[in-house]
Amino acid sequence: MRTNFYHIGLAKLCGWFGITRQAYYQESWNQMDNGIEIEVLLKEVLRIRKDHKRIGTRKLYEMLTPIMIEHQIKLGRDKLFDLLAANHLLIRRRKRNIRTTFSNHWLRKYPNLIRNFVPTWPNQLWVSDITYWKVNGFAVYITFITDAYSHRIVGYNLAETLEAIECVRALQMALSALLAESHLRLIHHSDRGLQYCSSEYVGLLNKYNIQISMTESGDPLENPVAERVNGIIKEEYLEPANVKSVKEAIAYLHKAIALYNTERPHMSISNYTPDTVHYAEKPLEIKRMWKNYYKKNNSIVNQYQD
Repeated sequence: MRTNFYHIGLAKLCGWFGITRQAYYQESWNQMDNGIEIEVLLKEVLRIRKDHKRIGTRKLYEMLTPIMIEHQIKLGRDKLFDLLAANHLLIRRRKRNIRTTFSNHWLRKYPNLIRNFVPTWPNQLWVSDITYWKVNGFAVYITFITDAYSHRIVGYNLAETLEAIECVRALQMALSALLAESHLRLIHHSDRGLQYCSSEYVGLLNKYNIQISMTESGDPLENPVAERVNGIIKEEYLEPANVKSVKEAIAYLHKAIALYNTERPHMSISNYTPDTVHYAEKPLEIKRMWKNYYKKNNSIVNQYQD
């Protein structure tokens, strides 16, 4: 108001618009406070995105909660969407287009054991899948093994080929952290890919008396946790990275998984981090806080959605 009528006194202007000088100053202070709050939030968003480069708005909102409490900032999640959109900070999801599963082979395939199984503690159900990452124009392949209860990545391996031994290395990592008795009721679930049906992989599972479960179709909804974790790591951490070699890719993957396990909240585990749930000394009260924004009436996706 003063900008457009700078040559007219404030008292006269306020009289024209039917407001008091106090109300004018209060509104000016409010606008200044809002500007400072927005600046604080945007700086924190950029700080978080420095490591979690493509983390979505819903997770970002949870990670911003402490600083909003500290600065007494009142902002709902929908308003955060608007704020990010206005500053070109919303994330667009990408689609995968490289095939990593080859299930048309002669090796033994195992039945799906987890159709009605819901884990109640870590190391009851591991799920595994393979994804790819474009590094300097070439695809490298990453095997992930994830605990379905805590969503913690317990094993992983990056390789330049899809050979079975590369998946075995991820399994060896996961097994190396198990206590002797932890695998007694453990189920390993995967697709029917050649790598998971290989004698090396099956042999290692049998050695530890781990039950073997596999999907019975090509439907990703038969292995939703593994598919979701693949997407999170790839879209939020790997794709934004600028790495030039496999050596750099391996180092960056180590960092990305550490960030995912220790810092990234999950709505499917009450917005705890995977490590918090996985290493809890006693069961935590976990409420699934997700809403399915993309699919309706699909209990398999809903049960495990992040």
